[in-house]
Amino acid sequence: MLGRLGFKLGLLGIALALPVLAADRPGSSSISGYVRSASGVPQMGAMVEVLGTAAHNLKVFTDENGFYSASGLLPGVYSVKAYSPSFLPALRERVGLQPGSSVMVNLKLSGLFEAIQLPAVRGPADDDDWKWVLRSASNRPILRMLEDGSLASAAGPGGNHGQDNRGPDGHNPDNHDLKGSLSFVAGSASGGFGSSSDMNTGFSVERSLFSTSTVALQGNVGYNGGSPNTVLRASYSHTLADGSKPEMAFTMRRLAAPGIGGYGTALQAMALSASDEFSLGDILELRFGSELQTIQFLGRVTAFRPFGSADLHLSPHTILEYRYATSEPDGRVEKGFDSAPADLSESGPRVSVAGFNSTVERAHHHEISLSHRAGDTNLQVAMYSDRVADPALTGVGDVSADGGQALPDIYSETFTYRGKQLDARGMRVVLQRKLASDLTATLDYGYGGVLDLSKSDIALQDARRDAFVRNRHTASAKFSGTLPGLHTRWITSYRWISGQALTPVDMFNESPGQSDPYLSIFIRQPIPGTGFLPGHMDAVVDIRNLLAQGYVPVMGQDGRTVYLVQSARTVRGGVAFTF
Repeated sequence: MLGRLGFKLGLLGIALALPVLAADRPGSSSISGYVRSASGVPQMGAMVEVLGTAAHNLKVFTDENGFYSASGLLPGVYSVKAYSPSFLPALRERVGLQPGSSVMVNLKLSGLFEAIQLPAVRGPADDDDWKWVLRSASNRPILRMLEDGSLASAAGPGGNHGQDNRGPDGHNPDNHDLKGSLSFVAGSASGGFGSSSDMNTGFSVERSLFSTSTVALQGNVGYNGGSPNTVLRASYSHTLADGSKPEMAFTMRRLAAPGIGGYGTALQAMALSASDEFSLGDILELRFGSELQTIQFLGRVTAFRPFGSADLHLSPHTILEYRYATSEPDGRVEKGFDSAPADLSESGPRVSVAGFNSTVERAHHHEISLSHRAGDTNLQVAMYSDRVADPALTGVGDVSADGGQALPDIYSETFTYRGKQLDARGMRVVLQRKLASDLTATLDYGYGGVLDLSKSDIALQDARRDAFVRNRHTASAKFSGTLPGLHTRWITSYRWISGQALTPVDMFNESPGQSDPYLSIFIRQPIPGTGFLPGHMDAVVDIRNLLAQGYVPVMGQDGRTVYLVQSARTVRGGVAFTF
């Protein structure tokens, strides 16, 4: 009996000693990476704290290359924090370690001045009271039914296309020469390189001049350690006596990026755009313009992006449209930028790298559509042709920029990867019906080409070579409306695709059926008790791909699995003040 007891105690001692022995093995878990300044300079002697949930904490220091390594860690979830004199601390949270794994975590230190520099941008939002109306390429209503049942033309008094912009309190900001908004948004962002940071502030100020001209300044700045993402946009528009409306805009962007091969750590871009729109009687509407972009990142890249559309009114209820586009549409238009969480990856430029060479996504989209309205029902049928060179694909997972094949985002475990050229043709059918004054349903069916992988178990660096174009079916159901009494505006949608895909079907869809892949939810809730303010406040929640579907696994450079996705899961929320 004593022999049995001694044997059991021996087994217990071995079991208790295994974790300690495993921590001392050369193959145990570790966290390593580089600590650099916002300008990409390695920080020698910076202290790095690795804080674990299992009370296994370490302090290490960087070498002359800014490299640190914390080995012998137990499996678990860790936070990594870097300190250096004259810099603000940088923090990366929720770093998961599996047994025997090695994780690369690079940290950026910024000074106080860099952390508070002014920021980002976006244009004023379209009011979403009339989402159920089929829109033209310029995202303005074609037809509209008033509450008394009468029809209103696309352009109403004051040049705002007949929209009713009154808030829940009955306040209409369009009645003032000065309009503005201020938003504070936080949450995870998963749009690849250029995604907004964990927290950001957006603003918009618009001033009317002599009732015919408008000057606007919009911006958005992100902040959460490292170098903030910043976008600023200034624009001027003027309405002429013949109904045309020329507009000019200048945009500056600064997007934080990882140090690659010793190069700088920020993408800087400037864009100058000009557009015009006018009507020939009640028959033809024309809109055209272009944008010239210059991008400084691993060299200099210049892009010229023309766009245009022509709407032929065959009858008061039927429109034939041709549209040409060279950039992907902004999915936040219907939500209202003044309160929708900003995703800087949607504002462009869409940049990727391969072999330490940067390039910008170049696209050509041609589309012909026929839209018809019958009562509360709208129908659209469209045919399109797309050609996208060097598409910027979105990935999920922690990858290193040292290989020069991917462009990581410093705020989230997502990255941008250069895909193979996409040549696709397809069609779209959209059916939209206003079920009630506060409820609208939209069905969308599409068929067209997407990028897919030719086989499984492909390494990330080979995904471009092994990608090919194949046709897929897609269908979506979207419901939107306003809750009576609470004035809550909500949009929920689910987009299904018939198989694996790296890109969405119909990437340039601007119809009312446009929606993010898989399950998405958007809520905009006016905050009660703010009636004493000159404007109103809203709380917003924006959720994309809630169930994290459509993730295509590939093998990363370190042997761990990462994913290429149509749309990564994103959860963001905040508050917005509009006056």
